[in-house]
Parts: sequence; C-alpha cells; structure tokens
Amino acid sequence: MKSCDVVIVGGGMVGATLACALKDSGLTIALIEAAAPPEVRPDDEIDLRVSAVTRASEQIFTALNVWPGMVARRVSPFREMQVWDAGGSGVIHFSAAESGEGCLGHIVENQVIQRSLWDSLQGVGDLELLCPAAVAELRREGALHVLRLSDGRRLGTRLVIGADGAQSQIRRFARILTHGWSYQQQAVVATVTTELDHRETAWQRFLTDGPLAFLPLRDGRCSIVWSTSALQAQQLCEADDDGFRHQLGQALDHKLGRIVASGPRAAFPLRLQHADHYVRPGLALVGDAAHTVHPLAGQGVNLGLLDAACLAQVLTEALAAGKDLGAETVLRRYERWRKGHNLLMMGAMDGFKRLFGSDAEPLRWARNAGLSLADRLVPLKILIMRHAMGRAGDLPDLARVVRR
Repeated sequence: MKSCDVVIVGGGMVGATLACALKDSGLTIALIEAAAPPEVRPDDEIDLRVSAVTRASEQIFTALNVWPGMVARRVSPFREMQVWDAGGSGVIHFSAAESGEGCLGHIVENQVIQRSLWDSLQGVGDLELLCPAAVAELRREGALHVLRLSDGRRLGTRLVIGADGAQSQIRRFARILTHGWSYQQQAVVATVTTELDHRETAWQRFLTDGPLAFLPLRDGRCSIVWSTSALQAQQLCEADDDGFRHQLGQALDHKLGRIVASGPRAAFPLRLQHADHYVRPGLALVGDAAHTVHPLAGQGVNLGLLDAACLAQVLTEALAAGKDLGAETVLRRYERWRKGHNLLMMGAMDGFKRLFGSDAEPLRWARNAGLSLADRLVPLKILIMRHAMGRAGDLPDLARVVRR
C-alpha cells in the first residue's frame, strides 16, 4: 500500500485548484481523476460548458500562476450586465466602471480552466496524478483512510478530500447525507451568433419558466444558458436550427437582433443540494460534492474555488503549527468558514429563482419595483456587484487582491 499525506479525489476545476494550492506545501499528494482534460488550442471550437469566473476566482488563479495559461488559450471579459424581467418593466444595469473594476468577470470554458490547472501540476515532485483511475472502496483503518482503486491499487492517507462532483462517491462512502430538491428544470446550452454586437455585456432576462442568459465571447458570439422546464428543454434541443433560433430571439426580446447562427445544443438537469456535513475525521468535501446551486448568477464553480482556497489555507496553517491535518478540530475550521457563506448564497439564488418564477401579481409588482429602485441606488448596486465579484466577505488569502 502506498502512503501519502493527502488524496484528492476528482481532478476537475475545484480539485485541480486545490492540488495547485497545496503543491508547494511539502505535502505528498495524490490526485485521482477518471479522464484527463483535452488540450485546448486558441483556434479550437468553443466548448458548450462555460463558467462566469468572478474577480475573486481570477485572483485565485493569478496567485497560483495559472491565469496566464487561461488567457493564452482564451478568456472573454464582460464589463457590463443587463438584467430585466419579462413580466414587467423592471430593469437593472451593472457596469464595471461604476465599481472601479476593469471588468465584472470573465466567461471561460470549463475545459480551458481544467487544462491550465493540469499543466501547472505536471512534473511536480510531491504530487502524483493517477489518471485514469477511480475509487472502488474507502475504508477507515486506525488513523488512516485506505482507498482501493478499481485497478486494485491501494492508497493510505491522513486526509482524503472529495472533489468528485454532485454525485460524489466519497460523500457516499463517508455516509454524509444531503438535502435539497430538483428544480424540475434543465439548462439548455449552446453557442450562437447574434445580429447585433454583444458589447461585452452579459444579458439576462427572467422568464416565467426560468432565466435566459447570453454570455459574451471574445470572438463576437455568445454562450447561452436557458433554464427552463424539462419539457421545453427537450423541445428546444429537438427543434431544427431555424425554429430554435426564432424561439431564442423571441425569448431575449430581440435585444441582440436576430440569432443568425447556432451550434450544437445540450441540456443539463438543475437541482439544489447541500451536504449535511463538509467534514469527518480525516475527510473533507469541496465544490459540488458539498453543494450545488441554481446557475442563474453563475456562482456555482466560484463557490467551489473559494472552498479550495479556504481549505488549502486551513491545511497549510495547520501544517505550520504541527497539527494533524486529518484532525476534526482542524477540518471544522474549514467547515465553519465556508458553510455559512455557501448557505447564504444558495438561499439567495433559490429565492431569486422562486421570486422571478412566480406569476402572482403582488410578487411581479414587487420584483419589478425592486429592480428599478436598485438600479437608481448606485451605492446599493456597487454593494451587489462587490458580492457578485467576490470582493466582499471573509476571503482566503489566495482570493485577496495584493495592494502595492
């Protein structure tokens, strides 16, 4: 049996970020992943799965020296955001200039993020990438967790970290329960070309069945995320190109003119899910293994990246103090740091989804009046923007802007 200090199960965006944050700590690390991310070249076709990377997440990537690799492939800044309600006249406009920032965030393909992180992990002496590999069994044996891989290899570790997504096997092995619900919605994603320039603006319209977002890409196209009923999602995916483009243009109220071209489409189910516990002795959960949220504000992956940065800080500080990294008292600090913030964000996203998904006249009036009022109150807008960009709250060191 091979032994190491930390085993991270899941080499996606969150797990790979955690590995990068720990790679120079002196710890021996194993990162287990089923499939390596593909190489991404600047002229490759844009992938369907993208994330709205906040300024805090950008700062984490910058501190880890992986942001230049993402920029070299392709990132797409957005400097403004326009949000309005299909059921009334309420509208709010956010601008980076109002907040003193260069941009509000960046649209980045998930595989660009993962590939850039993996490049940074190549050749690291104390880190072993086990790929392709999968965990078949996790057992507690004394002070160690022992993982048996599907190919028969065994790993012993003081700390195992589940970064293996919403269907986390590590969470299941640890018998950690989750609570939540399905939204009975699916997110339809595609890359489209619009008649009018997107002006580096993220456009979001709240429809009764769910929000529709047009996210600007640097080549002039938009990545769309349309959260809607499962029935409509199926219809949208099965429609011919002309029918899909017509419905899409109507749904955005033709703010960007006609949809003149569209690529392949896919749909993904949406649910809210939260783990009852983030930690056990010798075990911690990060990212979607701990929580999933509605994508209407694009916060899902950013919450996971903050999990990774916070856990890395807790572990390196415990290591410097000579503490046992697997001790529950050490890991509880991470749970206390992140659980309240994640619950607050999950509650806010769920509340927005329900508020804007209601046809009740009093709620429709209230949300439109609220949008218009917030648009006029610049200090309130700046506060909203700071939270959305990850510039507020109890941030880990990796996410803090270094002032010189």
